Amino acid sequence: MFKRIKVIDNISGLQSFQLMRFTVFLIISVVFTKSHLTRSEIGSWEMFLFIAGLLSFFWVTGIIQSLLPLYHHNKTFRRFGDPGTGKSPEIFNAFLLLCFFSLLIFALGQSLKGSFSVFHFRGNVPFLNLLLLYILLSSPVCLIEYIYMLNNRSYRIFQYGLYTFSAQLVLVTTPILLGKDIIWSVYGLLIITAIRWIWLIILLRRYSEMKVSWEFMKEHLYLGLPLVIASLISGSAQYTDGVIVSAVYRDPAVFAWFRYGAKEFPLVLLLANGLSNAMLPEFSTRSSMKEALEKIKLKSKRLMHLLFPATMFIMLFTRWFYPRLFNPEFQKSADVFLIYTLLIVPRLVFPQTIVVGRKKTNVSLIVAIIEISLNIPLSLLMIKWGYNIVGVALATFIVYCIEKAILIGYVWKKMKIKPSEYIPLKVYGIYCFLLSILFILIDHRIIDIH
Repeated sequence: MFKRIKVIDNISGLQSFQLMRFTVFLIISVVFTKSHLTRSEIGSWEMFLFIAGLLSFFWVTGIIQSLLPLYHHNKTFRRFGDPGTGKSPEIFNAFLLLCFFSLLIFALGQSLKGSFSVFHFRGNVPFLNLLLLYILLSSPVCLIEYIYMLNNRSYRIFQYGLYTFSAQLVLVTTPILLGKDIIWSVYGLLIITAIRWIWLIILLRRYSEMKVSWEFMKEHLYLGLPLVIASLISGSAQYTDGVIVSAVYRDPAVFAWFRYGAKEFPLVLLLANGLSNAMLPEFSTRSSMKEALEKIKLKSKRLMHLLFPATMFIMLFTRWFYPRLFNPEFQKSADVFLIYTLLIVPRLVFPQTIVVGRKKTNVSLIVAIIEISLNIPLSLLMIKWGYNIVGVALATFIVYCIEKAILIGYVWKKMKIKPSEYIPLKVYGIYCFLLSILFILIDHRIIDIH
């Protein structure tokens, strides 16, 4: 058993955790489409998760990503910390920041209850009170896997994910399998979130020094706020695109079609994000830069050999498996998903990891402003030109490629780090060429496994 545990490092532990999270929500989606639930009821569940993510992902991302390079490499506790305790005041103060933002969103939501509207039905946000409670509880628990990572307890990340996501699957799907209403699945989601809170408190007592430091929180926010704002204004494909689709079509059914298609191939998104976040602390000091660049180049090359062939295989069968995995009503979602699989092209290069790891978060903010200024008008143009919801996905792909090109240029010109130092260019170029050819053949139905 111990030999098997040792093969899990921080990168693979975080990647496996994120993969488990996606897999469980995918299984839940499949169960719902095969159950007695109507498409509108499924749309309400998707809207619940969508709004919860939309109101929290940006500040959770910013706080956690800025914590990683600050851990043991910050001015505050270099001067005032007590390294002999073996516990981290940085973790505790990051927890306080997450709680503060959670309470802020909860309070704002309570005060604006009657002003929410979805698809022009004022006050009809699905399960609004439960939604605000879920945001309040779920955001701080995102710290758990990173506490394990920062303390080199990678196998604990895997165990935590296995236990809690298995419980989540049971708590959310069992009511539906018993013929109950969708609200009972929401209750199940809240129960597992409460269990994660208990887990978080135990970890804070074990690994954090419970010392409030306004100085560190100011340092943390100084580094993290550009990331928070960058995430807020640019979002990610699912959030920005979801807002555009909901605003243009104002139809829960169309929104459900889009949401079921607007999912990147999970192995790409989750393994790439896991690698990026796990590598952030290694770029925090100049002395480790060379080793970190070599490591991320090697790790990304391995991901390319795994993920590009897997993505091409999935593309071949997308139009075949979508109506069978869900139901025939979701055939339209297949074309959206097909576009989203192309996001492997920008995902598997990591200039953003170098930029954030070196604490150049203002650059991330500038690039995010450029991204959002392109994404929204381009998406609306694609819809106007007749591409409909597929055009929204295509606009996202184009903008993501532009974003990565800008970051690569910055790292090269300003930080004097050539792309070849952290990108396996030959392997990457060959795979991108093959992927492009395959997409064209599938899109023009020259290859059509239907």
